Amino acid sequence: MDEEAPTIASYVEGCPGCAMERKKASNKGIPYKELFLVAITTIASALPISSLFPFIYFMIEDLHVAKNEQDIGLYAGLLGASYFVGRFMASLFWGLVADRIGRKPIIVFSVISVVIFNTLFGLSVKYWMAITTRFILGALNGMLAPIKAYSIEICLPEHHALGLSVVSTSWGLGLIVGPSIGGYLAQPTQQYPNIFHNKSIFGRFPYLLPCLCISVFAAIVLVSCIWLPETLHMHKNIYSEVEMSSDSRDPQTEDIHPDKCLYKNWPLMSSIIAYCVFTLHDTAYSEILPLWTVSDRKYGGLSFSSKEIAQVLAVAGAGLIVYQLFIYRPIHKFLGCVKSCRTASALSIPLIAAYPFMTHLSGFKLGLALYFVAIVKASLGMTILTSTSLLQNYAVSQNQRGAANGISATAMSFFKAIGPAGAGALFSWAQKRQHATFFPGDQMVFFILNVVQCIALVLTFKPFLAVPEHYDLK
Repeated sequence: MDEEAPTIASYVEGCPGCAMERKKASNKGIPYKELFLVAITTIASALPISSLFPFIYFMIEDLHVAKNEQDIGLYAGLLGASYFVGRFMASLFWGLVADRIGRKPIIVFSVISVVIFNTLFGLSVKYWMAITTRFILGALNGMLAPIKAYSIEICLPEHHALGLSVVSTSWGLGLIVGPSIGGYLAQPTQQYPNIFHNKSIFGRFPYLLPCLCISVFAAIVLVSCIWLPETLHMHKNIYSEVEMSSDSRDPQTEDIHPDKCLYKNWPLMSSIIAYCVFTLHDTAYSEILPLWTVSDRKYGGLSFSSKEIAQVLAVAGAGLIVYQLFIYRPIHKFLGCVKSCRTASALSIPLIAAYPFMTHLSGFKLGLALYFVAIVKASLGMTILTSTSLLQNYAVSQNQRGAANGISATAMSFFKAIGPAGAGALFSWAQKRQHATFFPGDQMVFFILNVVQCIALVLTFKPFLAVPEHYDLK
C-alpha cells in the first residue's frame, strides 16, 4: 500500500464492495441491520452442530451399536466428530470461493444445507445414516469463514470488535441453544405423552422434532438473506484504484501487503494455532458436559435427564447474551485482544476443575453452582474465540480474509473433529476407572480438559504468538 492514504475515496460503479464502503463513509454509526442478519444466519448455522449432544447418549442406545453402556461415549464421540471431519475437508474451499464470487452466495448455500441435511439427520434410524448426514452437513455448511470476513467488512474499524463479537456470541449462542432445543424436544412421546402419541411420526423418529424445529428456523433465515448485502470488491486492483477514505481505513491492516503468502504470515498462523487449541478444548467441553451430567451418579455423573441439561444450557445462553450486550465491549476496550484472551483462559482453569466436585452437591446448591459455572464458562469461551478471531482478521487484507478464515476453519475443524471423538473415548475410559488412585473417574476427564486449556494459554505468549507491530497490545 502507499504510505499516504488518499484523502478522497474513489469507487467503481456496480461494485458491491464499493457500495458498502460508500455506505460506511456516509453512515458512521453501528450497522444494526447488517449485524442482526449476521447474528441470525450465524445462529442458524451453529444450531445443528451441538443440538444432538443432550440426546446423543440416548440416540446411540436406540441405534443399538454399543455393546455395553461404557462404550456409548465412544460411538457418541465418533458421531459428534463426523460433522467436523466434513467441515475440515471443505472449509478452505469455501473460503477461497468466497474470495472469488462473494460472501453472500456461500452464506445462502450454507443455510440451505442446514435445512436439508439437518432434517435428514433427524430421520436417521441407522448409525451409518446418522454419521453420513452429519458428515455431509459439515462439508456443505461453509458459513464460518465468509461470515467472519463479512462481519469485519460491514463495520468501520472502531466497530470491528463488535462485529466479530456478534459472530462469536451468535455462534456460542447457537452451540448453547442448540443443545437446549435438543434436550427439550428429543423423544417427545416420552417427555410429552399427552401431546405426542407413540404411533405418530415423532414416535417412529424420536429425534426428528428438534432437528425439524432448527430446520424451520433456518428456512426463515434463508428468506431474510434477501436483505443481506454483498461486501466483496468485484473488480481488479482494488488496492490501487479503490481505497477507503482516510477516516474509514482499518489501522490494524494498513501495513499488510495484499499479496503476502498466507502460510508465511506468522501473525496469522500463530493466532490460528492458538485458536485451534482453544476450539479443541471448547468442543471437547461441549461434548463432555452433557455426557457427564446425564451419566449415572455411580459413574461420577449427575443422573440428569436431557430436559435438565437443556435447562442448564438455556440459562448459560441467556447469560451469554447479557455478557455480550453489557460486559464484553468494555472489557475488550480496556484489555485489548491479547490480554482479554489470556485473562479469560486463565479464569477458565479453576472453573473446569470445579466440575467433578459438584457430585457432592444436590438440590438448590447443585443447581446454583452448575448454573453459575456454565454461564461464566460460556462467557469466557466467547471472549477467547472473539479475541483470537480478531487477531486473525487483523493479520490480512480484505482480498485474503475469506481464504485466511478458510484456513482457520479448516485447521479448527480438524481439532474440532478430534475433540468429540477424543472426548468420547476419554469419557468411556474414565467411566471404567472409578476406583483409580490418580484422578479417578471423571476427575481425569476434567484434568485433561485443563491440560489442554493450559497449553492454549501458553500459546498466547511470545514467542508462540506473533502480533503485528502496528497492533496495539495495550
